[in-house]
Amino acid sequence: MLRTTEKEREALAERFSVSSIPALSANIALEETDAGIVATGTLDAEIVQPCAVTREDFNYVVHERVALLFVPEGQAARYEEDEEVELDSTAPDEIEYEGDVFDLGEALAQTLGLAIDPYREGPDADEARAAAGIESDEDVDAAPKGPLAEALAGLRTDKGE
Repeated sequence: MLRTTEKEREALAERFSVSSIPALSANIALEETDAGIVATGTLDAEIVQPCAVTREDFNYVVHERVALLFVPEGQAARYEEDEEVELDSTAPDEIEYEGDVFDLGEALAQTLGLAIDPYREGPDADEARAAAGIESDEDVDAAPKGPLAEALAGLRTDKGE
């Protein structure tokens, strides 16, 4: 079990532009294979960040699966610039390292950074939107509104049949 200090969490909060990270730990197993060092497990964190709508802080929990493959420099998979690559969501992310050591802490910090949504909305976002008269763009069943939508509707040949 890897645990972080308050100072480390403060530095990560500043790095990822969140208000604070009250808790951060990881449970990681390391295994040496022919391909490299495989790190698997989970990363758990509590994040406090401002709501994208109200800017008021709110808390949420991050629980991320960790699957990393540390490979010596020069041994990571290489692809041509225009080559189409099919990603496998179950395959571990490859991370190259130099010399005899790799930085598991930095890899976990990057995993956390990818899990933080900078546009995450807090519990009062819908209420604040409604109070401001802002309609959600997530209502996919709603017909488009406004002058452009009306002009385009007038050009339709099927007239909604």
